[in-house]
Amino acid sequence: MGKRNTTLSSFIAATVAVLGFTHPVSAQVSCRDDLVTVSGDFGVARFTVQVADDYEERAQGLMNVPSMPTLSGMLFVYDQPQQTAFWMRNTLISLDMLFADETGTITRIHDKAIPLDETPIPGGDDIQYVLEINGGLAARLGIEEGDVMQHPSMGENAAKPCQ
Repeated sequence: MGKRNTTLSSFIAATVAVLGFTHPVSAQVSCRDDLVTVSGDFGVARFTVQVADDYEERAQGLMNVPSMPTLSGMLFVYDQPQQTAFWMRNTLISLDMLFADETGTITRIHDKAIPLDETPIPGGDDIQYVLEINGGLAARLGIEEGDVMQHPSMGENAAKPCQ
C-alpha cells in the first residue's frame, strides 16, 4: 500500500475512534443508564446521556446549556408511545432530534434545530423516545431513519434489547 493510502487509512481509523463509532461486529456493549447506542448501516455510535423520564425533566430538557460534548446528549423517555413536538425555547445550542418508536427504531430525524426558536418541531405519532445530540452530528455519523437505539429503558420489546 502506498504512503497516501496508509495515511488515509490512519486518518479514517483516528476519525472513527474520536467519533466513537465502530463496525457492527463490535457493537456488543453492556447497557447502562447513562449510555445510548445507535446502530445502523453506518456502524455503531455511543452517546453518554442524561435521561429525562419525568415531566419536569422533559420540560427542562437542555434549556440554558451553553455547550455539550460531541458524543453526549439527552434521552427523553415517555411512559407510552404518543404524539410529540419539541421546541428550542431557551436552548442555546443547535440540536439534532432523533425520534423513535416503542422499539427504539428511529422514525424521524430533525437536523440542526435552531437555538432559541419557538417553532414546534413535530416528531410524529407513536413516539416513545427522543435522543437530542449536537446539531449536524447525525448526518456526520451517517445516522438515518430506520437505525435503532439501545438503552435499558426500552425493555424487552426493543428492536435491540439490552442483554
